[in-house]
Amino acid sequence: MGYWVVKAILGPILAILFRPWSEGVDNVPREGPAILAFNHLSFSDHFFGPLPLPRKVTFLAKSEYFTGRGVKGLISKAFFRGVGQIPVDRAGGEASERALRTGLRVLAEGKLLGIYPEGTRTPDGRLYRGKTGVARLALESGAPVIPCAMIGTFEMQPPGRLLPRLSIRPGVRFGKPLDFSRYAGLKSDRLVLRAVTDEIMYAVMNLSGQVYVDEDARRAKKRAKPGIPESPGAAPQPDGAAKPEAVPSSAPGPS
Repeated sequence: MGYWVVKAILGPILAILFRPWSEGVDNVPREGPAILAFNHLSFSDHFFGPLPLPRKVTFLAKSEYFTGRGVKGLISKAFFRGVGQIPVDRAGGEASERALRTGLRVLAEGKLLGIYPEGTRTPDGRLYRGKTGVARLALESGAPVIPCAMIGTFEMQPPGRLLPRLSIRPGVRFGKPLDFSRYAGLKSDRLVLRAVTDEIMYAVMNLSGQVYVDEDARRAKKRAKPGIPESPGAAPQPDGAAKPEAVPSSAPGPS
């Protein structure tokens, strides 16, 4: 209930202020479970990613959004629950297993699960190596993976910027579903998990047009000053990626 109330209030406001666009909405199934794998450019992704979809998207969000104190903490908790996010501990080990179980429960209920395979926001606008949790979710649930690409939200609200720029028109592209049923029974094979993850990230890269970096985004954040992109260059492909049938245009989507 809260999700639709928040969307009904924010949706028209965001549409008027930012004129967001979308492509490939029909690639997201109207019913049944599916994993929506997004690149993560900005805090604004939480708003503009699920905005054009007629179904609720449940995201796994870092627990810090739900543990703040005082009035600010209460507002944060209420907001993130309202936009369909579930708190998970990202500490690793047993906490990661609990997050996986939570995601599988969402999919078992026939819902859409949103996930950011990079594990954190990009520090410089490039696409970083995906974590294999998204592959485990796909193989254990049997749900299709929809590659999703946020466009323009990094420029609209880069790291350190509180308010988004109204001059930037954000968008989102939804790719064709990826089926990994050919890997059934191999959910514990590390090489398979990496290959599946790389195929997902390759599809996201082609949708977003980002430069790919074969490095963990959190590690990059620790050694680089955020918000200052390096000179663009040719994007290396994720090692285990399978080439898609077609590469979408990088031009902005329809009004």
